[in-house]
Amino acid sequence: MKKALTAIALGLCFFCVAQAQDNTTDDYVWPEDQSVLQKLQDWQDLKFGVILHWGLYSVPGIVESWNLCNESWVVRPEGSTYEGYKQWYWGLAKDFNPVAFDPVQWAEVFGDAGMKYVIFTTKHHDGYCLFDSDYTDFSSAKGPAGRDYVEPVFDAFRSHGYMIGEYFSKPDWHYPGYWNPYYATPDRNFNYDRKMHPDWWESYVSYTQNQIREITGGRYGNIDILWLDGGWVSGSEIGLDSLVPEIREKNPGIIIVDRTIGGPNENYQTPERTFPARQISHPWESCIPLSDDWGWTPDHRYKSAKHVIAMLVQIVAKGGNLVVGVGPTPQGLIDDDAIAILSEVGAWLRANGDAIYGTRTTPVFNDGGSVWFTSSKDGSTTYAIYAPWDDGPAPETLSWTGNIPHGKVTMLSTGKRLRTTVSGDRVTVRLPRNLPNEPFALKYN
Repeated sequence: MKKALTAIALGLCFFCVAQAQDNTTDDYVWPEDQSVLQKLQDWQDLKFGVILHWGLYSVPGIVESWNLCNESWVVRPEGSTYEGYKQWYWGLAKDFNPVAFDPVQWAEVFGDAGMKYVIFTTKHHDGYCLFDSDYTDFSSAKGPAGRDYVEPVFDAFRSHGYMIGEYFSKPDWHYPGYWNPYYATPDRNFNYDRKMHPDWWESYVSYTQNQIREITGGRYGNIDILWLDGGWVSGSEIGLDSLVPEIREKNPGIIIVDRTIGGPNENYQTPERTFPARQISHPWESCIPLSDDWGWTPDHRYKSAKHVIAMLVQIVAKGGNLVVGVGPTPQGLIDDDAIAILSEVGAWLRANGDAIYGTRTTPVFNDGGSVWFTSSKDGSTTYAIYAPWDDGPAPETLSWTGNIPHGKVTMLSTGKRLRTTVSGDRVTVRLPRNLPNEPFALKYN
């Protein structure tokens, strides 16, 4: 049975059918710590980052962790049993050995793409740690690779100038204080009555706190972002309120992201696989995978560079950041298909990045369908960004209402001045002939 499951898993990718979640709300709580506010401003200037999911699920190239969860939407190999699948999955720990691991390649690929910050998965819901933990042997340090991967990843990205973030799952499906083997595991939640087994819960809380201390306690240098996933367990349930001062003592100004929970420990909000329809004034970040899954899969379907740019432009015009999910391969590299797409995105940003990085929103952030607006911090320069989703013919003109130019309008990438007419509050710009139907930015005062 195990051989059959392995053969099926290695041959197929089971996609997680995840619903897009816009969890942005208006009850955001601004931090009172000035160093956190400053780091949030610095982070908002970066606009574009990468989130890396890598772990046991990368070995066969399947959806990250979720096939362990016994919920109705989860798809496992036909003919498998739940317990059999779990044991097969846990057994992948003996196979996780990325022989070509090259974090410098990662940092260079994403740097070429124009990404400015990284969020690396230290532990996903399956409980497998990519750091050497004193509290479990279920880690890469105790497997065939025999090493901690967090340190070299952060060293590589830090040397390339990235802001550094740690992903950490609060739920841990491998730890018996969360999913206790005495009971079945009906869903993603802990599988017992806490009132009946308070010692189990206390063990889980202590375990989780100790692991957060391990990854934020100085071993990996200063951490800029702690990205806590698994919102069905709140930070308050694991004692995060009392832990935050300790974390910030070691990492001054660190941004805490207790995802989907709200309150003072969700320093920015994180809509997943989507972005809000409106402009939002408080800090937020859309997290969207480059393919259908967060981790690497052999039959990936990557979004095009045009699609990524269109998402980035719309998100920035609405006041947010975009973090794109990319999964390294089982061998420890970024695959060639992802590199090609991200390289196109980076080329566009090198030509048009002034309209993205360090910008702020404008009261009129969209008009004319695919035309979006940003401005310089001092408000002296406005950018009109054309970001189409489709492959139709390029327009001959761009028109919009509001954001009226008071000086010349130029192509940002070339500096070429464009013929512009203003009628009332309606602006029309004549575009160069034979322009391809690709994203571009205009600049004006």
